[in-house]
Amino acid sequence: MIPLIDLSRQNKLLKKKLLRAVERVMDSQAYILGPDVDAFEQEFASYCATRYAVGVASGTDALFLTLKALGIGPGDEVIAPAFTFISTVLAIVYTGAKPVLVDVDPRTYTIDVPHIKTHITSRTKAILPVHLYGLPADMDAIVALAKKYDLLVVEDACQAHGARYKGKPVGSLGTAGCFSFYPSKNLGAYGDGGAVTTNSKRLSERIRQLRNIGQKVKNRHKFVGYNSRLDSLQAAVLRVKLPYLSSWVQKRREIAEAYNTLLRPAPVIVPHEPSGRTSSYHLYVIRVSDRDALGQYLRQHGVETGIHYPVPIHLQPAFRTLGYKKGDFPVSELCAWQVLSLPMFPELTKRDVKCVARAVVHYTQSSKNLLSD
Repeated sequence: MIPLIDLSRQNKLLKKKLLRAVERVMDSQAYILGPDVDAFEQEFASYCATRYAVGVASGTDALFLTLKALGIGPGDEVIAPAFTFISTVLAIVYTGAKPVLVDVDPRTYTIDVPHIKTHITSRTKAILPVHLYGLPADMDAIVALAKKYDLLVVEDACQAHGARYKGKPVGSLGTAGCFSFYPSKNLGAYGDGGAVTTNSKRLSERIRQLRNIGQKVKNRHKFVGYNSRLDSLQAAVLRVKLPYLSSWVQKRREIAEAYNTLLRPAPVIVPHEPSGRTSSYHLYVIRVSDRDALGQYLRQHGVETGIHYPVPIHLQPAFRTLGYKKGDFPVSELCAWQVLSLPMFPELTKRDVKCVARAVVHYTQSSKNLLSD
């Protein structure tokens, strides 16, 4: 079976360095907000070309604490795409603000910028674009719109470590950038973890206090905060992996290019990368009308696949109270019913890629339900 993702190969490569890093933390006994967290924050900020990075407990918390630190709360509205992982919108709901959904572009699956303007009201406080699957959203247009209407821009970069927009790292393009270090991410920890990047000293300090139960000085709680600290052990693991991130992203891009070439005979829609947007290919996602049948065929032929994501936000039972219905966001719904993630990780071999592509081509050419771009 060719897995959707296989971390064992990466673990084997880095095992000795990782064990030394873990032992260092154990010997220091600095398990919470220790020197490894401080060092990782500096190193990750440098990687993202920002002045500050703040480690938190997860990508979800990175989004939530950023919105909270920016003063977003009840009565406010935050614009977000209808096709994304649920944490994007959960973070808005946690603040008490109202998520206002917008459909996505049919080629990039990122928020459809022309639709944003029609959803801006006097209550709108921020735009939350998602760099879905590792592809940056159209940030110039989004930032220009935000400036025109005096809005904040919080990047959901949880899937986009190493992606670039016109040469600039994601996470450095808006008011703040939010990252997840879930194990399967391009830069993954050995558990949950996240970070916020920003050039604002005031915002970074506010998030540092919010993540640490509202305190800057021990036992002096300036306001109600949260227990959302990046563990020192996770920071140590991330410090070992960070120097490899650029080469891993380059490898992912090479694999994606190989897929694109090998899948040309297949009537499927492959990822689209507009000029100026450099994807980090956290996921390699195709679209096909008979998605479930293709996925079953691939599994039967030794290829694991995934679906990211099968239910758009507005049709999630948890968000019925938002008042949306089926048909409100047709592109998001179409994507949810057609997307299929193929195996993608840096250690994937050329033979594996050829095997996956060959199986997709064989199935789609013999299928009666075909999808063409």
